[in-house]
Amino acid sequence: MSTKRINIYQVTPEYYKPLLELDKMLREKSLTTTELLLIYIRGSQINGCAFCIQYHIKEAIELGEKQYRIHALSAWEDAPFFTTEEQLILKMTEEVTLIADAGLSDITYKKAIQVLGETKVVDVLMAITCINAWNRMGRATLLVPDKSQD
Repeated sequence: MSTKRINIYQVTPEYYKPLLELDKMLREKSLTTTELLLIYIRGSQINGCAFCIQYHIKEAIELGEKQYRIHALSAWEDAPFFTTEEQLILKMTEEVTLIADAGLSDITYKKAIQVLGETKVVDVLMAITCINAWNRMGRATLLVPDKSQD
């Protein structure tokens, strides 16, 4: 069993404020709620953050996301359920989250600018950055999903 870890929010709650503000801003920008949650869920899957996966899947379902799309998210490239824009956003999420592999490729970047436009590309990149920060805190402090949730 792992050592019980600190709760960052209890020790220094001010560190959470900028990330909460970033999330709030992202929800008011060019991304749809669905697009934002696809980024959050896929990034969390890649990073193995069970807490964030559960949290954002629950949020997505409550907002009307179809479960068959969520179940197919880890294999989105082979699933017919995602729009061209969503596929591009998911590709960006994977390439930026796995930045040590090769980073955001020129091909993906150019297509994103062409399809999404500069403003939305910035919003996608900031959303990926936001969830990666949350995932790293969740994994480092061993946050676990709430077992009492449906």
